[in-house]
Amino acid sequence: MNRTIIKIGLLPSVFFCLNGIYAQTKDSIKASKIDEIVVTAYGVKKEKKALGYSFQDVKGQTLVDAKETNVTNALVGKVAGLQVIKAGFGPGSSSKINLRGFNSFKGDNQPLIVVDGVPLSNSLGSKPKQNDGVFNNDFWNPDLDMGNGLSDLNSEDIESVSVLKGGAASALYGSRGGNGVILITTKSGKKKGGIGISYSTSLGFETIFMKPDMQRNFTQGSNGLPNPENSDNTTSWGPAFTESMKRYDNIDSFFKTGINSQHNLSFQGNLGEGTSLYTSAGYLNDNSQIPNSNYERFNFMAKMNSTFGANKRWTAEMKAQYISTKAKNRPSGGQGDGNYYPAILLMPQNIDVRDYREGQTQNETTSRWITPNGINPYWSAYNSLNADKKDRFLLNGYLKYQFNDWLSGDVRLGTDFYALNADARVWTGSSRRNAYATSEEKFYENNYIASLTAKKDNLFGKWGGSISVYGQMMETRTKAMYFSTQNLIIPNAFNVKNTSDIAAAANTEVDFWKKINSVFAAAEINYDGYWFINATTRTDWSSTLSLENRSYIYNSISSSLVLTDMLNKLNGSSSKILTFAKLRAAYAVTGNALDPYELYNNYSLSTDPNGHITLSRKKILYNANLKAEKLKTFEVGADLKFFNRISLDVSYFNNNATGQLIDLPMNPLSGYEKAKISSGGLHNSGFEFVLNSDVFRNESFTWNVNANFSKLKSVIDEIDGNVLKYPIGGFDNVAFFTEVGKPYGAIYGTKFLRVEDPNSPYFGKLIVGQNGLPQATPDQHYLGDQTPRALFGFTNSFVYKNFGLSFLIDGRIGGKFFSSTQLALQRAGLAADTAPGGRRDNFVVDAVVQQNGGYTSNTKEITQQDYWAAVTAGNLGITEQNIYDATNIRLRNVQVSYSFPKSIFQKLALQSAKVSFTANNVWMIYSKAKGIDPESVFAINSNAVGFENLAFPTTRSYLFTITLGF
Repeated sequence: MNRTIIKIGLLPSVFFCLNGIYAQTKDSIKASKIDEIVVTAYGVKKEKKALGYSFQDVKGQTLVDAKETNVTNALVGKVAGLQVIKAGFGPGSSSKINLRGFNSFKGDNQPLIVVDGVPLSNSLGSKPKQNDGVFNNDFWNPDLDMGNGLSDLNSEDIESVSVLKGGAASALYGSRGGNGVILITTKSGKKKGGIGISYSTSLGFETIFMKPDMQRNFTQGSNGLPNPENSDNTTSWGPAFTESMKRYDNIDSFFKTGINSQHNLSFQGNLGEGTSLYTSAGYLNDNSQIPNSNYERFNFMAKMNSTFGANKRWTAEMKAQYISTKAKNRPSGGQGDGNYYPAILLMPQNIDVRDYREGQTQNETTSRWITPNGINPYWSAYNSLNADKKDRFLLNGYLKYQFNDWLSGDVRLGTDFYALNADARVWTGSSRRNAYATSEEKFYENNYIASLTAKKDNLFGKWGGSISVYGQMMETRTKAMYFSTQNLIIPNAFNVKNTSDIAAAANTEVDFWKKINSVFAAAEINYDGYWFINATTRTDWSSTLSLENRSYIYNSISSSLVLTDMLNKLNGSSSKILTFAKLRAAYAVTGNALDPYELYNNYSLSTDPNGHITLSRKKILYNANLKAEKLKTFEVGADLKFFNRISLDVSYFNNNATGQLIDLPMNPLSGYEKAKISSGGLHNSGFEFVLNSDVFRNESFTWNVNANFSKLKSVIDEIDGNVLKYPIGGFDNVAFFTEVGKPYGAIYGTKFLRVEDPNSPYFGKLIVGQNGLPQATPDQHYLGDQTPRALFGFTNSFVYKNFGLSFLIDGRIGGKFFSSTQLALQRAGLAADTAPGGRRDNFVVDAVVQQNGGYTSNTKEITQQDYWAAVTAGNLGITEQNIYDATNIRLRNVQVSYSFPKSIFQKLALQSAKVSFTANNVWMIYSKAKGIDPESVFAINSNAVGFENLAFPTTRSYLFTITLGF
């Protein structure tokens, strides 16, 4: 038996033993056959084996096959450690990406999105209406979710997506890459058979995916009796249904089957020697299941690549993308009158919502509803209107010159620009005020990047290396005007001058302006093509920091050792079993910088009720000495490949974030409510596993399995001094914190009052009042946290001749969330829990009553209605009742396809044809949330992502696609 022992220089205490795996044979297959080239930071192409950090890529066709309206959602389950958090508020809504946990108390925690080397704004949710950058996540009437920037892209234009999760991977992007980077490479022209034209069209149908668990046995009323005449009561605590009574599913009746259509036309080919062109046009129309709601998107793209000049030393790329999006009547969230979903959800099941549709779909009509002051949801859908249009341009140019075989220089220019116009109108006819709001927003980000690269193998002996030096100037600015009024003089004359009360009109201007200048460098040395060491350094100068602290430095170092290549080159040994093996390690420092206008206290202009100009100061005490947040990341891992068909990527990471930029609450008597400080820290650590294998492969049949699993541990290390909790969101008695010693997003709220004395024979028993009803604790308690413990995705793909089948099962393990939807159903007598076993018998709570300093067993009989009235009292009831486990496993996606044999097109202009069927959100395999989708989030632009607040139902979609190639 042959035995080879290798001591790894980077890990001096570790020995790698191969017992009998390696045979000293010259005719074995070469160890590193997978010299795959991948795109890394700033578009640099490297061999994957040279990377000292975790790297995952997703092919563009995978995103196309998913058929998601928002391309962000197509990443779910495909990348280890990547979590997609969804707003769930209809077509064009936002989705938020998080990599390896939340790193910032106050920042948005999203990775930087880079398209063809140029950053793309991925702002999400609502828009800040003031220069303080604060979002309106009001529990009652939040601002509309306007979608996230990445959702503007057409998946048909994407060649690949590279996910840089670790600091060493993203350190070249400085403070902007502190939460990771997602690199998107769009398609380039390639010579194909035929004339290079492709056309695809799909037709989709959208239905409700999940509905809350509801009782179906009791009608409208109270205390088991029907309502008296002219009662305003719409709860379902009435008598039981009789055999002659009809039950109505008002959710299914109100929401229609949505229709989604997509068309994509593209051309790619060569225009001559060295020049290629890719052009495309796409159209998406999502006619939502929500009545009178629609989302349209037009995508146009042209990209030209060319090599020219003597010896083809010049390389150029020019790209222009234009995106036009139109949204009509985005649904509103919250528990105020703007959200009409609660009226449908909580409607008694003995009443048919369709009886109230007639005459409600025209403007200026009077709302007709069950109760005099209630608002008909049909009226809201056609009389509480909003519309927005965004025109967006993504432009970039790239020019490179190869001076000789080892030296090159390039320059890249890019801009992301959009103009967004929106308005909202509430017509007369209901208890809502006749209102009008309008806004204009313009955004741009310009980047100018230049670099010089020297690269040479065999510099001396077997050592090779490269070095790149960069300079970058970035400028971004958002200018917006917002106007709103709820006091129109002339009814339904929607004009900014038509207001009766100047003080009631909100007229604000936003101007966010930021610049960052940077110099940075990346260097690599390698020995004989199997040992690689990479290092980067970057210095940023940010306009949002003071002159003394404006400059900050980020460094990284990583190394990879390809063991199989080393063994092959040292002694000619290789293996048919372990065909590739690489160890890697990386350390980096990245971070997050301040937003604009967070250094100095100044004054803002406003008007008083008499129209006089006033000056007011924000309630935050700023600190000009603040510095950028720091994120220190460490990662080790191994890439293995067996039998040249089973690959395994294993990673361990530990991220330590310090110097958190937070608004710490302070005594209002000081004149301020909060102080901007740099303090606090947290760390995230975990493991990631990525497996890819061709389980079976021959000429006719292939079975591929791709699986990923990530485990996360999140702990808050400190806040500031003796401060142990920092608020990140919530409402009323439900609050979300970062708390020392606990995972990110600790959930606090009231609990059921219980016997807390461990020495009492009644320890743990509920304490009810003399009326036999449960009681809430007077203070808040820790009830769990929102952080998932693990994420996984499991994809099976089968190809048999021309037939294809694939399905994705993904899931989340751990973490909790609060559901106000369940609370509303309980209060209304519609939750399944309010009729156990389909009955509403009186019962006695298994509890004790406090008497004379002691406890006695409860014997008071109560009704279900009285019990749930006590549990749901106040805005959010006893919090503990509606905290749910967010663990869920679902069949996310199923795809079936058939590619027609090429032989049938021999005499036709048609080169290829494919038909496919795709289904998304197919089956919730496991969930404890009683019919609430754990992915529904109330405030997507808040870090309190464990809060669900009467969100519209999530959807299931079925799409049929035809793809033709000419």
